[in-house]
Amino acid sequence: QVQLVESGGGLMQAGGSLRLSCAASGGTFSNYAMGWFRQAPGKEREFLAAETNRWSGGRTYYADSVKGRSTISRDDGKNTVYLQMNSLKPEDTAVYYCAAGPNSGLYYGPQGWDYWGKGTLVTVYS
Repeated sequence: QVQLVESGGGLMQAGGSLRLSCAASGGTFSNYAMGWFRQAPGKEREFLAAETNRWSGGRTYYADSVKGRSTISRDDGKNTVYLQMNSLKPEDTAVYYCAAGPNSGLYYGPQGWDYWGKGTLVTVYS
């Protein structure tokens, strides 16, 4: 059983940047693909980014909504995955979730992931 704990959320100004972290425990981190989702009030959980494990090439995938201003990265030595997001907008306000799952290629929907953190709230003000 993998436990995931996100951190780095908070109140942020539009135009600024955030760096979220997700620490994993209880499993072999390097076996998993890692991903980030977010969920705004009244909306469905939205895929943001994913990175496969090294044996699957360490490939990255991004949603169009964040492509070009976001970077996912992982540190297998620290069992941690990060999400860097720049040029923040008020519409980026959401709870941000970390996820772990198989390197299946099914990254774009929540059903492709096995483990979830409890989320960290990001509020962007203008």
